[in-house]
Amino acid sequence: MKPARKKAIEIIKQRGGIIRTHEALNLGIHRRTLYGLRNEGTIVPVSRGLFRLANLDIPIQVDIVEIAKKVPDGVICLVSALAFHELTTQTPHYVWLAVDRKARKPKIEYPPIRVFFFSGNAFTGGIETCQIMKQNVRIYSPPKTVIDCFRWRAAVGLDVAIEAAKEYLKRKDSSPSKLMEYARTCKVEKLVRPYLEALIA
Repeated sequence: MKPARKKAIEIIKQRGGIIRTHEALNLGIHRRTLYGLRNEGTIVPVSRGLFRLANLDIPIQVDIVEIAKKVPDGVICLVSALAFHELTTQTPHYVWLAVDRKARKPKIEYPPIRVFFFSGNAFTGGIETCQIMKQNVRIYSPPKTVIDCFRWRAAVGLDVAIEAAKEYLKRKDSSPSKLMEYARTCKVEKLVRPYLEALIA
């Protein structure tokens, strides 16, 4: 294999095995080298302008990384965030994504997504930046995610929200006061309080 291709593969591995065309070019991978790797099957196109290594053991979280790259201003939320934080037994069949109410709805063919429009502090509060496959991904914190599930219970299911609250409160670092703080921010304090009081009692 040519040195340029070897170097390109190493760069892609350093990026967690997934890379966008413009990132590759900015990191010194020539367009001809990138497309050569694609043509020989070393990398495979995931969607327009997005590639990943073909022989890499890709974790299930790759979909989250791909969406985070495609919608950098979005935030992974609800069931996808619950799964990431290990607060649910549910398996997300698509990426649950929050965007600002003023933003346009992202047009993405793959991976499948469910988009929710958040506004104000309900959108900006509780965002954490996590490393997944060596990529920065914006995702809501555990307590914020639990409260979001109560707020969006019609989409998520009240049983899922209650399960998430139970799992969160089992943790040593859990904070009932933090849950109520987000409940006030998201305007679901009256709904959430009886459930939390029952779970804490």
